[in-house]
Amino acid sequence: MEGTVTMAGRLTGKLIHAPKAPLMWRLRNTLTWRYLWGWAMSGLARWFSKVTGVLTITSELRAVLWHDGKPTDYGVISRRMITDAGVAFLVDDWTNDATDITTMNFHSCGIGVGVEAVGNIALVNESDPAITTRAAGVKSQPSAWILRTVGTNTFTGGGAIIEHGLFSQLAVGGTLWDRHVFLAYNVVNTDAIQWTYDLTINSGG
Repeated sequence: MEGTVTMAGRLTGKLIHAPKAPLMWRLRNTLTWRYLWGWAMSGLARWFSKVTGVLTITSELRAVLWHDGKPTDYGVISRRMITDAGVAFLVDDWTNDATDITTMNFHSCGIGVGVEAVGNIALVNESDPAITTRAAGVKSQPSAWILRTVGTNTFTGGGAIIEHGLFSQLAVGGTLWDRHVFLAYNVVNTDAIQWTYDLTINSGG
């Protein structure tokens, strides 16, 4: 006895976007002076490079908060600030290989409220390692002129997270490349924040 068996199936998929952060949080964060200034200066830098051909570097930080296993997308939360120490680190790597710019890939956060400044060499109040530790980022290039690093800080305790920094090493210390300040995230045990940091080198194109 002979026969044939045929099988068929159908696979469907649906893209589910994380819900956005509460409108009031987004408005309060966006309407702060530091956010508006960062947004304006980033736009001006891109325009200046396009018009003059002078290279500029801008940065942008996005955040997704995970609570009870569910994500909330807070979008772009800040657009500054690359530090003097970070630029010096880059120059040292270029001139004599005394440093390695590829190590600028470790995300940290804190509860310090001081405004960003180019003279920052650390977060104002980095989170206690007992609550969360620095996280190694995953690097990619969305385009030829954009470097992206994505890292996630997970929490074993509560706190009001208000600052983010990108560092040259996983352990406490190292060089701070960039610092961002934003409206507080109130996290609790088992929460996590996924940071997406984009560095854009604006040429004359």
